[in-house]
Amino acid sequence: LRMSFFFSFSEHESEDESYEVLDLTEYARRHHWWNRLFGRSSGPIVEKYSVATQIVMGGVTGWCAGFLFQKVGKLAATAVGGGFLLLQIASHSGYVQIDWKRVEKDVNKAKKQLKKRANKAAPEINTLIEESTEFIKQNIVVSSGFVGGFLLGMAS
Repeated sequence: LRMSFFFSFSEHESEDESYEVLDLTEYARRHHWWNRLFGRSSGPIVEKYSVATQIVMGGVTGWCAGFLFQKVGKLAATAVGGGFLLLQIASHSGYVQIDWKRVEKDVNKAKKQLKKRANKAAPEINTLIEESTEFIKQNIVVSSGFVGGFLLGMAS
């Protein structure tokens, strides 16, 4: 990834304006702001920690994420299911009248809109998937620990 920026030195536009090319990768090499901000040992996680430490770090964070995902998922499923149950009870008791044809029409309309938005978002999703795949490839030990921990967290 190489990025360059052009800066104009004159305020008036003319054909003989002079520009300076600023190469951000070279600038970053010369000015070690990253090291000052995050310390000398900053960089890829593979270079900083042993394999066992990476697996433990991935496993612990994965377990926490899986455990929270499980708890939040149960809460959301209970809320949605309970809402539908109460709606059905209210409908059968005569408190609520539901126009099911209108519900079906609205659901079909929402499905069409979701399909349109999904087709528009496809390039962005592909880019996100490619970036995620690259991150996983670069940090395979931590990623595998995370997946294992996540599955254990979901099971507990």
